[in-house]
Amino acid sequence: MEATKRLKDWPSQERPREKLLRLGANSLSDAELLAIFLRTGIKGCHVVDLARNLLQTFGSISAIYSASLEEFCQANGLGTTKFVQLQACLEMSKRYLAEALPQGSALTSSQATKDYLTAELRGETREVFAVLFLDNQHRVLEFERLFQGTINAAAVYPRVVVERALRQKAAAVILTHNHPSGIAEASLADKDITQHLTKALALIDVRVLDHVIIAGHSCYSFAEHGELFG
Repeated sequence: MEATKRLKDWPSQERPREKLLRLGANSLSDAELLAIFLRTGIKGCHVVDLARNLLQTFGSISAIYSASLEEFCQANGLGTTKFVQLQACLEMSKRYLAEALPQGSALTSSQATKDYLTAELRGETREVFAVLFLDNQHRVLEFERLFQGTINAAAVYPRVVVERALRQKAAAVILTHNHPSGIAEASLADKDITQHLTKALALIDVRVLDHVIIAGHSCYSFAEHGELFG
C-alpha cells in the first residue's frame, strides 16, 4: 500500500531531503520539515506520514515545540531523545536570531527584530511581558522577561521597567508581550500600559521605539499602526 511504502522507494524529487537540497528549505511543507528532523518512521508508517500524524495530533509545529516532555513522549514515534533534539534545535534558532539583531552599528531591521521576538515568545502558554533594551545607537543591550501573568493577563509595573532601563543604561526600548489567545491585536489595556510606560520612561530620557505583540506566527506593531504615544 502507498501508506506503507518506504520513503527510499519514492521518486527522488519527492523525498524531503532531496527536495530541500534542490529547491531550498522554504519549499517544504511543515510535515516534510518535521520528517527530516524525525529521520525515520515507525512500523507500518513511513516518516512523512508519521510527521503528518503528529501535526494532526498536536495541531502545529509550534505546539510540538511547546509540548512538555510528558506530552511529547505520549505521541507514537516520539521519545526523550527526540524531545532533547527538538529543544536543542529551538534554542539554536533563538540564538541565531539573537545574533542577527546586533549586526552593524545599529538595529535597523524591523523584520529581524520581529522574527527574534516571535521566536522568543510564541511558544509561551501564559502572557509574558518583556523588554528589548537598546543603547543610543539602537544596538541591543539586553532582552529581559520582566513579568509573567495568567493565560490572558500580565501585571506590568512601570517602576520596574524604569529601574531596569537605568541599570542597563538604555537610551531606547522595544516593549513586547505575547497573546496566548493567538489574536494579534492591541487591546485597550495594551494601549494603556504602552502610554504609561512611554511617559514613565520619558522622565529618564528613554524612548519607546515600538511595542510588539506576538500571537503565534503573527505580530502587531504599535509603531507600524501609528499608535505610539509621546
